[in-house]
Amino acid sequence: MSGPLLHVVLFEPEKAGNVGNVARTCAVLGAELHLIRPFGFHLHDREFRRAVMDYLQGVTLHEHASWTAFQDTLPPDARVFAFSTHATVLHTRAGFRRGDYLCFGPESRGLPVWLREGLPALKLPQPGGGRSLNLAVAVGAAAFEAGRQIEEW
Repeated sequence: MSGPLLHVVLFEPEKAGNVGNVARTCAVLGAELHLIRPFGFHLHDREFRRAVMDYLQGVTLHEHASWTAFQDTLPPDARVFAFSTHATVLHTRAGFRRGDYLCFGPESRGLPVWLREGLPALKLPQPGGGRSLNLAVAVGAAAFEAGRQIEEW
């Protein structure tokens, strides 16, 4: 198959360390990473560089000025999934396909209503309760499940 396994989209990410860890996950999986501005940090931050280590060279990184600018780059048949604690469908039931986009919101507030209501929304199970998972952990869990469904690991 051609093209990336999947795409991870971070809408207005706030923490350099989380984005660095997400980039490492993308490198390991062969996923492309999309960052939608504004960011709460600079890509030159020491914390970002420390978290991403030398994995950044293995990641195709796309920066987008806005959600609209990101949408303008999508192929017509793109499937973009919004991840949210407000969703009712578990990510394990998505039926992911190669090239899907997994979209996550900023750490402090998640995806805005207008964005998540315009996309199929998925959630990660949280049987023990709690408000939400750390962004990098949530991306890792979702991306590896998507990879498992696509590649049948």
